[in-house]
Amino acid sequence: MEVTSAIAGRVAIVTGAGGAALAFAASVTDEAAIGAMVARTVTEWGRVDILVNNAGILRDKSFAKMTLADFRLVVDVHLMGSVICTQAVWDRMREQRHGRIVMTTSSSGLYGNFGQANYGAAKMALVGLMQTLAIEGEKYGIRVNCLAPSAATSMTQGVLPEASLKLLDPALVSPVLLALVGDDAPTRAIVCAGGGHIARAYVTLSQGRQVGGGEGEAERVIAEWEQISDRAGEIVPTYGFLQAEREVASAIAHAADT
Repeated sequence: MEVTSAIAGRVAIVTGAGGAALAFAASVTDEAAIGAMVARTVTEWGRVDILVNNAGILRDKSFAKMTLADFRLVVDVHLMGSVICTQAVWDRMREQRHGRIVMTTSSSGLYGNFGQANYGAAKMALVGLMQTLAIEGEKYGIRVNCLAPSAATSMTQGVLPEASLKLLDPALVSPVLLALVGDDAPTRAIVCAGGGHIARAYVTLSQGRQVGGGEGEAERVIAEWEQISDRAGEIVPTYGFLQAEREVASAIAHAADT
């Protein structure tokens, strides 16, 4: 791949303002090329402190009309591209005991969106990737977050009304990104940003109900669905096995009562 004039122009803007920038053209799905990009970056500046996984494409169709090729392509770029880029810098960040990584997720992954099964699956997978890497990177000073932006870009042209696009200047998302890669950045957060409005999204776990097992369990699930779904007292688990630990404790308590 070759550096386009548009990318070269952005480099010129940065250097013209007194900064330093390096352009490198590569597909995020090309492991060798990404490895070379990281190596060149380290040669130029000695380290890598920040990675923003922002590469993306769309192949929108209803699931009934979507080909597996289009599904795989979107997952490869969004999910595997982020994995490849992150793995290329992970050991360096661990060694220097500092790093900031941002995964670009989407409301389509968090909540679903018609015609975007491939995109939504890839974007929600990035949340799972972020959750685990934030845990693994914590003791090395690596903070990992997800950003779900709403912005007028080439990917949202034709998806959102023109009036909405005028309000969604990408420049209104950039300060949020800067906050997520700074010294005081949080970690393991899902941040939604657009039009100057900032919010957080969470993957939560309700208190639930102990319905036991055996005959009639399925019927009890439906009968107690409202209580199972009650969000009062819901938690944000600090790690995945918390679910199983709580279920074991509930089963022990239930056995003691019967």
